[in-house]
Amino acid sequence: MRLAELEGKYDSIFSLGDLCLASIQLEKNNLRLFSGVLDWVGSPQLPEVSRLLMNRFTGFMELENLRVVGDAGADMLLVSDEYYHIFSNHDFSKVLNPNNNLFDYPNVKQKFDRRIQRFLEKMENSERILFVRTEGNLQEVYDLQMVLAGLVKHDFRILVINHAPVDGIVELNWPIEKVCAVQFPDGEKWAGNDELWKTMLKGIHHL
Repeated sequence: MRLAELEGKYDSIFSLGDLCLASIQLEKNNLRLFSGVLDWVGSPQLPEVSRLLMNRFTGFMELENLRVVGDAGADMLLVSDEYYHIFSNHDFSKVLNPNNNLFDYPNVKQKFDRRIQRFLEKMENSERILFVRTEGNLQEVYDLQMVLAGLVKHDFRILVINHAPVDGIVELNWPIEKVCAVQFPDGEKWAGNDELWKTMLKGIHHL
């Protein structure tokens, strides 16, 4: 699928990781109208994201699966969900969770549960959904499409952005029905590609 085929209006647009980059860019381009489950976590292994979706988030962020693995900056803890290999670095502050004790866990879990419920409702009720994922190979994304086909009631598309030593936007034209895959320059992906994101997303709109 080419970028031009992605253009149009979507009821819902969600980031599926792998870091916060997709959420940040959706927000910069006025396409992020609500928080998604994976917006602000690290989900480096796409097969684990597919498993999470296939399981409809069962077991996600359960206290018995969480482990503090370090610091996420000066003020936050880096907490790993060992069951899905997903990392929280924006949810557990050091002030509210001193000495690596997750005292604020009930509030964090409640927040995730709200986002999960909204996500699942959108899967049922949205006529057209766009999922945006940074990093994933062809087989992983094919498997993701198969999982989403069993979860989404109506139509959907997947936009995949892989970072590589390229100049500009390179369309990959993968042979997967609902997927548009591109490459972006990997030199400074957090701030250096803003104009490329803007160009790529200019034809995409929220209903």
